[in-house]
Amino acid sequence: MTSGIVAVVGSPNVGKSTIFNRIVGNRHAIVDDASGITRDRIYAKASWLTKEFSIIDTGGVEIESVPFQKQIRAQVEIAIEEADVIVFVVDGKVGVTRDDRIVTKMLYKANKPVILAVNKIDSVEQIDSISEFYTLGLGDPLAVSGAHGIGIGDLLDKIISFLPNAKSNDYDDSICFSLIGRPNVGKSSLVNAILNQNRVIVSNIEGTTRDAIDTPFKREGKNYRVIDTAGLKKRGKIYEAVDKYSALRALSAIDRSQIVLLVIDAKDGIREQDKHVVGYAIEAKKAIIIVVNKWDAIEKNERTMVEFSKTIKDNFKFLDYAPIVFVSALNKSRINTIFDAIDAVYDAYNMRVATSVLNEIIQDAQIMNPAPYFNGGRIRIFFANQVSSCPPTFVLFVNNPNFMHFSYNRYIENRLRESFNFNGTPLNIICRERK
Repeated sequence: MTSGIVAVVGSPNVGKSTIFNRIVGNRHAIVDDASGITRDRIYAKASWLTKEFSIIDTGGVEIESVPFQKQIRAQVEIAIEEADVIVFVVDGKVGVTRDDRIVTKMLYKANKPVILAVNKIDSVEQIDSISEFYTLGLGDPLAVSGAHGIGIGDLLDKIISFLPNAKSNDYDDSICFSLIGRPNVGKSSLVNAILNQNRVIVSNIEGTTRDAIDTPFKREGKNYRVIDTAGLKKRGKIYEAVDKYSALRALSAIDRSQIVLLVIDAKDGIREQDKHVVGYAIEAKKAIIIVVNKWDAIEKNERTMVEFSKTIKDNFKFLDYAPIVFVSALNKSRINTIFDAIDAVYDAYNMRVATSVLNEIIQDAQIMNPAPYFNGGRIRIFFANQVSSCPPTFVLFVNNPNFMHFSYNRYIENRLRESFNFNGTPLNIICRERK
């Protein structure tokens, strides 16, 4: 359960991404060689002293001739609106800049906790230089070095002291699902089609939805709860150049969901931003369904659906387990296929496998395909046990976890998927040394 959202803001080249990576560590949710999947990730889960939170990196914007570009202002506006705690990173070697003062003026109005992190303080001799940053009026500056990890523990202590208490995901007996996707793919229209009534504001202007809206409803005797994830608030001016930051509004909705519906526009096809948007759902280990909306606007033949599905599989290789449904929110056609997929994926997400059956499959897998030699040895799985569901999590007791090659881990996962209907749900496989 996440405790809140932390945003890392500041001017370019002050070391925001370095600090972000230090806090996140080496946790990579999506592993794929295709471009645009992990390289530009701007959000992640992090934890410190048993407290888990979401962290946002608002970096990556380069300044041209204008000292304080509109994209930087937009990033700070978004962070102010969405975050519970703001980490303002400044450059200790450069000193206070004009950009720093402009960001500070914006943060004064935020009415949210702001931590001033003076980066690039790599030695004790440099600590005296941080006194200049008291002039910003943001409290005591904290000396850190993202490159060397100095002061990161103190920064994390301060972050969690400001975070709100975690809220439990109270699903009751409802199947809780959310809709995510880039702006203007028809998420709100799809919610209305699902509810069969106009419960959410619909507009063809991107960013109409301002808050995550929970709507409980009943269908064929089952209780559901749908969350329409918000776009960007229009308070102030949000620029098109930071379109990818619309994913920030989906974070809390994803955390509250069991199943996430990634909505894709059939007319526009797949864009890199779709991969960014779904990345957080994968990291949160939620069950996922891919929904292709506006299917009525496509000229079709008997192979169109098959070819479109193949394109999706090629672009989302890390989501090959997710079912694909094709709908039209405008015509309210094929909406029933969404519920068929939700019900099936919900069952898979909550599935429990008998220990005896699980071990039989694991042993057969090792006999049919022995593990490769890796890191000085060959992995041997002695015993397996499912320790939890949502998602299904399996612990493999082995001779040495370091001997597990990622390809063999994938092989074991595929054997489990072949043996059981884990359609739409991620599998969590943990290797532990047998004592």
